[in-house]
Amino acid sequence: MIQQSLPANWTLRAVGGDLADVPASIKDRDIPAIVPGVVHTDLLAAKLIDDPYFGSNELKVEWIGRTDWRYSTTFKAEERLFSEERIELVCEGLDTIARVELNGALVGESVNMHVPARFDVKKHLKKGENQIAITFSSALKYALAQEAKMGTLPHVEKHPYNFIRKMACNFGWDWGPTLVTAGIWMPIRLEAWSVARIKYVRPLIKEANAQRAVIDVCVDIETTSNQKTLPMQVVLKSPDAVTVFESDDYAIKTGTISTTVTVPQPQLWWPRGHGEQPLYDLSVQVRTTPAPKKGDEGVWNDSTCASWKREIGLRQVKLNTAKDSIGSQFTLEVNGKPVFCKGANWIPDDCFPHRVTKERYAQRLQQAVDSNMNMLRIWGGGIFETETFYSLCDQLGIMVWQDFLFACAMYPEEEPLSTLVAIEARHNVARLSSHPSLAIWNGCNENVWGWWLWGWKEKVGNRTWGFGYYTKLLPSIIAELDPSRPYWPASPYSGSLEINPLDDNNGNKHIWDAWNETDYTVYRKYVSRFVSEFGHQAPPTYATIRQSIPENELKADSPSMLHHQKATKGNEKLHNRLSEHFEIPSNFDDWVYTTQLNQARALQTGVEWFRSRQPVCMGSLYWQINDCWPVTSWACVDGYGRKKPLWYATRRFHADRLLTIQPEKDGSLNLFVLNDTDARWQSDAGELSIRKFNFATGEFSSPIAATINVPARGAQTIALSGPFAKPGDPSKECIVAQCGKLRALWFFEIDKNLAYPAPQYDAEVFASGDEYRVAIKAKTFLRDLALFIDRLDPDAEVSDQLVDLLPGETAVFTFRSSKPLSKTALTSAPVLQCANRFGKR
Repeated sequence: MIQQSLPANWTLRAVGGDLADVPASIKDRDIPAIVPGVVHTDLLAAKLIDDPYFGSNELKVEWIGRTDWRYSTTFKAEERLFSEERIELVCEGLDTIARVELNGALVGESVNMHVPARFDVKKHLKKGENQIAITFSSALKYALAQEAKMGTLPHVEKHPYNFIRKMACNFGWDWGPTLVTAGIWMPIRLEAWSVARIKYVRPLIKEANAQRAVIDVCVDIETTSNQKTLPMQVVLKSPDAVTVFESDDYAIKTGTISTTVTVPQPQLWWPRGHGEQPLYDLSVQVRTTPAPKKGDEGVWNDSTCASWKREIGLRQVKLNTAKDSIGSQFTLEVNGKPVFCKGANWIPDDCFPHRVTKERYAQRLQQAVDSNMNMLRIWGGGIFETETFYSLCDQLGIMVWQDFLFACAMYPEEEPLSTLVAIEARHNVARLSSHPSLAIWNGCNENVWGWWLWGWKEKVGNRTWGFGYYTKLLPSIIAELDPSRPYWPASPYSGSLEINPLDDNNGNKHIWDAWNETDYTVYRKYVSRFVSEFGHQAPPTYATIRQSIPENELKADSPSMLHHQKATKGNEKLHNRLSEHFEIPSNFDDWVYTTQLNQARALQTGVEWFRSRQPVCMGSLYWQINDCWPVTSWACVDGYGRKKPLWYATRRFHADRLLTIQPEKDGSLNLFVLNDTDARWQSDAGELSIRKFNFATGEFSSPIAATINVPARGAQTIALSGPFAKPGDPSKECIVAQCGKLRALWFFEIDKNLAYPAPQYDAEVFASGDEYRVAIKAKTFLRDLALFIDRLDPDAEVSDQLVDLLPGETAVFTFRSSKPLSKTALTSAPVLQCANRFGKR
């Protein structure tokens, strides 16, 4: 196969749609464009629009989504292309309603952002100079036209994204702007080939254990019409480059051929925290002549007409939904071992996904690993992610829960949508089948819930609404192309349309009454089997706020801050949830800290509760890890990649070993010792201490010693009875359970009713070059101590946040900064904050 990349430099022009809305500076003008890219980023680069992420500039660029656009470029076709039987134009991603012309001739059209397009261009391609033009019709107008033709169906946003196969959140979401894109958002090239082309290689793991792994290597081949059969060879090499399998030639033709590979004593791939992630090299060669003899590389190279190579992991994954005395389980098992899934939901990391570089993916996924996550759920309103994303997850041991792209809407199952959905599903199932990180396929996000409980059942009536996709089409494609992975129809879903999808005893659940309606302590009302969505909002970091909000609007209810709050009644809910625990602060700096603190407390409450309920509950994926732009949202890492306090809290409550104190229904308290490792956790006598602490006076009760003895992947429950059952003064007392550096605190009152002492501490600042150490030694109890270095240096990142200090203890915050920073600025509010300032007044 011969590949020729097309130029990166194109021109862009507005050619139709609502041209009356197009600014004079853009109308009738060819504008420089970069591919991959989209219209918004090209206009931004040309300084023809303001940054839509700043202030309320989003509103100024709505016209872009109502306009038709044409990308064009010229290129010289390489002479060697013409010696091949076929020449195809390969567009990895066209967004979305595209008409493709080469030298004035129509070569094809595409109406799906989520699949590549291949067009036969040999008869239109010239030796020498060629011109290509791709015209994108308005995706918004297309969706509206399809809705008018097929009839309205319910959805949650302003525009009918359920009638087009495009990233749904481009049309706005409760955390994202309305930026309806168009463009060549993924690479584009020419491919010339003869004889055969490998479309997909699907290494399906049938068995994986310590004794052996069995792989069905399925190769999907396209050949030229005059070709009868061809030899093909499959080679598998171990992580240390030893050949463990080398097949004889297989005679192939257009279609699929499978070969079974058996690996004795395999090196198994495991999720993070359960083992290593060894990767094997799998390669497939299709040739025009039989396999050469060893050492005859020249013959090998000359005869190879198609090849494929990728790293794969040997592991087996199953979803256990067996009935039990409660209902039905929902437990992911990897290599026969139950895994408690700790993680978050993932959305597109930018409204313009082509801007997410390999380095940015690596940073974000490392943030997931460093916060002790082992799973990310790719939400159904975004995109199927790039190969870079899944490959990094393979290397890092992050399991991927992959939604099909249906979210919060009723979807018609008639043409043309049904065929588009089938093609999209088949392509992405086959494309992603080689990634060991991909652990489970899921049909849709909240669509069954909407049908059940949002009044949509009555609106839909007898029409199709997508359920046939989730229960028939998609599982049939999985069964055909990738039966090695489990499939689940929806999130949330109880396993039956006859049972409420939010049923606690069956399937997976979303919990949104905490946040939308009531205090986060309601999480403890639920003992769910797997919680795949729940969350709590907070603004982004202060540096990100300063980067995206005009300086004169730095207040919670300013027009720009409210524009960067997309949830319905978002600030009202933010204040309601905050007022349940804190008095609403009078200044912006304190508002940012307390709302971020409240977010961290909410997720700590939920995750630690769910972890304490295992093995009944076997998964906790909160909403969400990342943002696509700077916004007040549920994320722990904001839209500019900065860690909110929630990220630091996540690192603690996702830790493999955890102490947590939880209340039971009868009002009693238990200390849970949770061990999510493969080694027994056993402490020395007296190493675990449990004490009452009067934080107002600094006095401790005599410690009660206990011994930790927890099996691998197990839990120990220690009843806190007697003097621990009730406080003498709930406004001044808490329970402190400690083992080494691990600590659990239990307070008998909410913050605004706690008589915290005025914070007192000694502070020292040490600087060496660009390395800073800020040491805070507590004179009084300090709760949730945080150093917000981004207020002084937007590029600096602190080592820790939300640290609890008992009197006499010291916390050391480290960071790097090239700026000269004073001790006064570093050790006083609003850079240094703690919850003591917001207790009982």
